[in-house]
Amino acid sequence: MGVDYGERRIGLALSDPTATIASPLPTVKRRRGKRPPVEALSRLAEEREAVEIVVGLPLALDGSESPWTLEVRRFGERLAERTGLPVFWIDERLTSVEAERAVRSVGLPKSRREEKGRVDAAAATLILQRHLDRRGRA
Repeated sequence: MGVDYGERRIGLALSDPTATIASPLPTVKRRRGKRPPVEALSRLAEEREAVEIVVGLPLALDGSESPWTLEVRRFGERLAERTGLPVFWIDERLTSVEAERAVRSVGLPKSRREEKGRVDAAAATLILQRHLDRRGRA
């Protein structure tokens, strides 16, 4: 299961049973000032029979970590504890830009293309696909 953890939304993706192709799942909205929905994501991982979790790691362009990077790491660690699944980290620099381009290229009407959840789900799909592609080459 791929995760693009954001302040307002969490983009999600899942691979096919052969771990070849990543596909988007519905985005989970976060409530401002509330704890991350670790329990809901844990249930989703169990329902979808996820065997590992891939979380996008928001690094600065120079590769350094920020306070937000540390928050994402804490979230991933809590998700790993709750699910018992291994968590892998993927550098997510520029995935949002790639995701926006991908969403624009699909040919949807402008109002549908600009739905923020669609971009977050596309970013999670890119994160998971990068992980799958790396595993396939190993």
